[in-house]
Amino acid sequence: MTAFGPLVDAAWLATHLEDVRTVDVRWYLRPSDGRTGRDAYDAGHLPGAVHLDVDTDLSAPATREAGRHPLPTPEHFAAALARVGIAAGTPVVAYDDVGGSTAARLWWLLHVLGEPVAVLDGGLDAWLATAGELVTDVAHHPVVERAPRPWPAERFVVADELPDSGATVYDARTAQRYAHGDPVVDPRAGHVPGARSAPWQDNLGPDGRFRPAADLAERYPAGPAVAYCGSGVTACHDLLALTLAGRADIALYPGSWSQWGADPTRPAETD
Repeated sequence: MTAFGPLVDAAWLATHLEDVRTVDVRWYLRPSDGRTGRDAYDAGHLPGAVHLDVDTDLSAPATREAGRHPLPTPEHFAAALARVGIAAGTPVVAYDDVGGSTAARLWWLLHVLGEPVAVLDGGLDAWLATAGELVTDVAHHPVVERAPRPWPAERFVVADELPDSGATVYDARTAQRYAHGDPVVDPRAGHVPGARSAPWQDNLGPDGRFRPAADLAERYPAGPAVAYCGSGVTACHDLLALTLAGRADIALYPGSWSQWGADPTRPAETD
């Protein structure tokens, strides 16, 4: 446990399930079968894992002004963790079935609070290939007391601060959405002026696991960085990659394009 996070592999987790709280963070933007993350959890999850929902546990309610996944209040986040028995200082391993792109949201929220947290590298596929066991019983852990802690301001950027932040701004959406948007989920086409396209999928190798730190360091040059995406979820995957690359001066723009693009007074680039 001395070198815990920001990633763990499935073999390590299989021998440390009793030492950590494993959290299923599966969530789907547009599932073809209509299922939810909770449906996926109920159908089979890692032994002892609890489920936290991106929409209701790791975000405040969506609004046009704040975006689709605003930051939860410190009180709401603390209550969600307490409900599933995660006390302050409890090592947490988050996983999903989409390359860590939703698990990274929980990782970031705990990481910025200085909590011990990691993402399961390779996610559910890596677990099945290594341990091969899923269970359907719902894990019940005693509710704990957990005091709210304020979000550190230096780890988050609001829309008005973004143009003058002095940081390289990365857009974690696909290159197609970066350039042209997606009319189903994006309020309009384009991206924040000056932002660089950095699709979260490109942080992964062909095996679905994070690329080596040296490769990520080439992708993300040194210097202050801000990441955003459609709504502040997959941007955390870029922030995890930046951390693996050794970058420390990094922040999340939580409102992301769902907030920026919804305001017609804010400029957009579409190249």
